[in-house]
Amino acid sequence: MLIFSDEEGTLWWHAHKEWDRATVHGAIVVYPKLGTTYPFPRPAAELTVVLGEWWKENIMLVYEQFITSGGQPIDSDAYTINGQPGDFYPCSKYETFKLEVECGKTYLLRIINAAMNEMLFFGIAEHKLTVVGTDGSYTKPLTRDFITITPGQTFDCILEANQKPGRYYMAARAYSSGVNVNFDNTTTTAIVEYKGNYDEYSSPPPLPYLPCYNDTLAAVDFSASLRSLASDDHPITVPTEVKDRLISTVSINAYPCPINGTNSTCQGPNGTRLAASMNNISFVNPSIDILEAYYYHIKGVLFGEKFPKFPPYVFNYTADVLPLRLEIPKSGTHVVMLKYNTTVELVFQGTNLVAGIDHPMHLHGFNFYTVGLGLGNFDERLDPLNYNLVDPPRQNTVAVPKRGWAAIRFKADNPGVWFLHCHFERHLTWGMKTVFIVREGDCPEEKLLPRPLDMPRC
Repeated sequence: MLIFSDEEGTLWWHAHKEWDRATVHGAIVVYPKLGTTYPFPRPAAELTVVLGEWWKENIMLVYEQFITSGGQPIDSDAYTINGQPGDFYPCSKYETFKLEVECGKTYLLRIINAAMNEMLFFGIAEHKLTVVGTDGSYTKPLTRDFITITPGQTFDCILEANQKPGRYYMAARAYSSGVNVNFDNTTTTAIVEYKGNYDEYSSPPPLPYLPCYNDTLAAVDFSASLRSLASDDHPITVPTEVKDRLISTVSINAYPCPINGTNSTCQGPNGTRLAASMNNISFVNPSIDILEAYYYHIKGVLFGEKFPKFPPYVFNYTADVLPLRLEIPKSGTHVVMLKYNTTVELVFQGTNLVAGIDHPMHLHGFNFYTVGLGLGNFDERLDPLNYNLVDPPRQNTVAVPKRGWAAIRFKADNPGVWFLHCHFERHLTWGMKTVFIVREGDCPEEKLLPRPLDMPRC
């Protein structure tokens, strides 16, 4: 059973076991409640647009090869729009997805990035997109030639069919900012086709303008321009006083290759095994999931509460050259304990270790407000002065820029065990994740470290 609070718009569901979500996913649409309507003119029609990745091989073989190698996963063979790669691939030109529109009408596109490992630029040739919602919350209208969408994110966009009748490509391709990071550099397409009598095949459809694959400024400018609607009918409640404040680095790391053992294959840089971390801790999955142990009172699941609230090593996180010793993370199963109803600020600081790259950070169980976003090292004294506490976007996934930072705030009013992780599957697999446990009341067990996970409801 799904229980929503005040979400309205487009969300999605997906598997979270190994790499099953490559194909096990779908849209969730939350319509306005009875008696109300959209905060924008009702569109003529609505369409769900799911962006994905596709491999020729069985996805579980891809996953197993990735785990065994110690290096990067093989690139996908195609991106897809609603399951079809499009005209630029040899396998599906005659099955390319088509959207038929009528001149003068508007259409609501519910766009979901279900890709496994890539942020994407998306646009429609000679048409603009007006963003009116993200992650199940409405936004002030933002009209752009393209959007930047991370894995895990959704956008509601208005398309106006206001061009000369004809055929136009909608297209998506990767935004990939990491140096020496492999990625699928192909382009997926679908077709926006106007109704009418015209020679639709006289020339190929035009392609939209999409930024260069490594255009970080274009990606950051789009994300930083989002604003909540924050109207009387759709109010927001941004925490202005914070009781729990955390700063966490998000990094790509590398372990020295073991000489013996089953994990001795090391295809990472300089013969290492790639890893990822938050505050230099690469998360180790316990034998029994913490969420399962919590709800079924399973004893003997060990975890620690040593997740640091501040980076354990302070350095110039975004420098071009960093000492190799900083690349090696610690391994552990450490959680963040939060009191029920406390207000939280969490700053994600990207680093340039191994491969500086963007990180789409996603929090289960909560919507949060992205109150700040910037490039460089976060300045605890100056950057909060420029926070947007008036109409920040309410999201559940935020793109931490390459060599940059993002600050989010939320109220811990949803008791339980909640997963915080990077939505790039390769980074999640490498250990860029932790767990938030929100407890109602105070229990003596909270003071034990580490301890079997036997958590009575207080």
